[in-house]
Amino acid sequence: MKITVLMGGESAERNVSLASGIRIVLALRSRGHEVIAFDPSKGVISEEEQHRLATSAVGTEPPSLDALAKTTGGAFLPGLEAIPEIANADVVFLALHGGMGEDGTIQALLDMAHVKYTGSGHLSSALAMDKDLSKKLFRAAGVQTADWLMAPASLEEVDRRLGFPVVVKPSKQGSTVGLSVVKKRDDFDAAVTEAWRYDDEVMIEQFIPGRELTVGILGETALPVGEIKPVHEIYDYECKYTAGMAVEEFPAKLSAEQSARVQAQAAAAFRALKLKGYARIDFRLSGSDDGGSGEFYCLEANTLPGMTELSLIPQGAAAAGITFPELCERIAMSARK
Repeated sequence: MKITVLMGGESAERNVSLASGIRIVLALRSRGHEVIAFDPSKGVISEEEQHRLATSAVGTEPPSLDALAKTTGGAFLPGLEAIPEIANADVVFLALHGGMGEDGTIQALLDMAHVKYTGSGHLSSALAMDKDLSKKLFRAAGVQTADWLMAPASLEEVDRRLGFPVVVKPSKQGSTVGLSVVKKRDDFDAAVTEAWRYDDEVMIEQFIPGRELTVGILGETALPVGEIKPVHEIYDYECKYTAGMAVEEFPAKLSAEQSARVQAQAAAAFRALKLKGYARIDFRLSGSDDGGSGEFYCLEANTLPGMTELSLIPQGAAAAGITFPELCERIAMSARK
């Protein structure tokens, strides 16, 4: 197949997207496909730049807002039909994370250009990116999720309805960019201000102490459950993309009943948002004991999950006996169908 991998973009997750994209490019080429690496902000990525990306790390922090501002504009301005690398592709593989790459914008443009692409459609992508709307749909589908408020909210209301600690985060971001765990009332306003730097809507969510779990969905199949044990208190940007900063266990040490229950919840969340192709659904299991006798709380759905060397859905696929090149090819083939 002729496959164009879209990677980079202008969101705060740009570096993660580049790391995901170059792995996908190399994996698909190893399966015999004709692959072009394309950055919506700059155009076709040169062979020299591809080599640099393949041999460099994501970094411990996202790019600054000033650096991201320099990537705006770019190669999509003429319209997708005018870009041969897009129009002539059998499939466009979306390796974009966050921002317009994951919120349904590019999906809608590709739909209008009649171009096949990987992952979910524009409406599903927008719903999953908006954490407020997605949590409402989770609850409607019987998927348990933590209580939340949307900013602005007074300290009194937060204390009364949620209690401290709380998680303050941009409503439409990923990779924990702009996220804070607020334990003290005095730190609340600064956390909201920080989150507002990345989005015009900010979520204030009840903090669920316990174990961090994730379930990948491939097609209509739930992959083995994974558990993440970060060095930091939360699975933040540095822990996600720096080797040695987190331990990921696939499959997670759960009972068969627990694994089946959280996989069923992940599948229900996937259906509630009308997702397609593949996704990753994240959970907390309340309680801190190894048995994890508490309840599962769905945190969010990731419609274009990371595909870096340290990312979770490739590890879940590997636990199911699916190699990374095979995973990428399956995703591309499902989009073509």
